[in-house]
Amino acid sequence: MSFKKKKNSDPIDFNAYGLKPTGYYLDSLKDLSRDLDRMEQNYSDADTLLSCIKEAEAAADQLIRETGGEGAMLKSDAPKTQAEKSPETPDLKDLLAELDSLVGLEKIKENVKSLINLVKVRKLREENGLSSPAISLHLVFMGNPGTGKTTVARLIAQLYHAIGVLSKGQLVEVDRSGLVAGFVGQTAIKTNEVIKKALGGVLFIDEAYSLASSSSGAGGADFGQEAIETLLKAMEDNRDDFVVIVAGYENLMENFINSNPGLESRFNRYFIFEDYTGQQLYEIFLSMCKKNQYILYEGANEYSKKFFEDMYQQKDENFGNARDVRNIFENIITIHSNRVAQLENPAKDDLMTICKEDIEKAGAM
Repeated sequence: MSFKKKKNSDPIDFNAYGLKPTGYYLDSLKDLSRDLDRMEQNYSDADTLLSCIKEAEAAADQLIRETGGEGAMLKSDAPKTQAEKSPETPDLKDLLAELDSLVGLEKIKENVKSLINLVKVRKLREENGLSSPAISLHLVFMGNPGTGKTTVARLIAQLYHAIGVLSKGQLVEVDRSGLVAGFVGQTAIKTNEVIKKALGGVLFIDEAYSLASSSSGAGGADFGQEAIETLLKAMEDNRDDFVVIVAGYENLMENFINSNPGLESRFNRYFIFEDYTGQQLYEIFLSMCKKNQYILYEGANEYSKKFFEDMYQQKDENFGNARDVRNIFENIITIHSNRVAQLENPAKDDLMTICKEDIEKAGAM
């Protein structure tokens, strides 16, 4: 197989991938091929050959990606490998419509649209030979639980893919436990494994401030700091196809970003997610009912509206926003099921109808 040299490209840094130049593997294969005749007498060489072949395959795969990629050297009718198949690009208008359909979050929607416009115009300037100031696409989401941070992160990942910023647009969600290991040397490995899954998309780190917590491992090692350093290096090495969104409580996230100069330089765009109002909680509840084909009977509608307004007015530090609505909804469905199960021959309307009493009992659970 021959490769065409990629134009306007820096030499491939095989060391960055833990690989040796392909010539090393080819020479090794030639040497081993001379020994194939005596394999029946010396089986240890078989393991060496297999190991070398696997490394050669990895080097070849990387070389293909670096020198044109996406099957550029293959005939048009040649079957593509799984790695060469790119995910279908989502429709930008559909994604923006989905963003607009979210309850509340008006400021967040405005911020997301402005960000997308900024990136689109920047790409157009580059295509027209105009200079474009460097911008960071990494984001900080600040707000209480249940305010839609994960939902918006997923949409941003797909929006970035739709406008050509990311090659895949997947969202990989983790917290401290998904990045930090309990022993020396393991955290970098664990973090890099997560990063590898997120390349081409967005890595969403919930409660990211916990990475900078005072807890340490054996010998006083700060494994959270090791994860941060590994993450910062990956953001630099993969700046063209990797985005990180960190999320958590507002005051804790400010402290987290300010704890490390590297974080401050890479995260300079902040989205603040406000708590939902009582009216918005009610609207979220209605959307859950509609999505799951339930209807509110007579006084249940007005009662639920007042119920969620009272929930908002009485909120404390444990207020869960949409998560609390989801919990109430699931309690209501449980009460409803217990009631309907007592009916001898429940009709379709019985299976769909939520009564005021169902909501009252669910609120008391």
